[in-house]
Amino acid sequence: MTDVLAELADVLEQRKNAEPESSYVASLYGKGLDAILKKIGEEATETVMAAKDGDESRLIYEIADLWFHSLVLLAHNGLGPDDVLQELGRRFGVSGHDEKASR
Repeated sequence: MTDVLAELADVLEQRKNAEPESSYVASLYGKGLDAILKKIGEEATETVMAAKDGDESRLIYEIADLWFHSLVLLAHNGLGPDDVLQELGRRFGVSGHDEKASR
């Protein structure tokens, strides 16, 4: 599974230097942070609605969109999925209450 994330992260990084007309991701980068954040907000809302409606296939679709746009945001900030996976690994086996209190 992480191979897909790594491959996608590589493509997203390549799109940073592409012409905005050449790809959807390049156009998002060209529009800037506000456009990326707006897409994450839209996808988060669509994810919530799919879950509320109990539509499992739509929920998977919307979460894929949310993850995708989150990866775009990470790349925009010079980060990647490994950064998030490392943080999740750090938290693994730690009580959620304890982890939150340590911040």
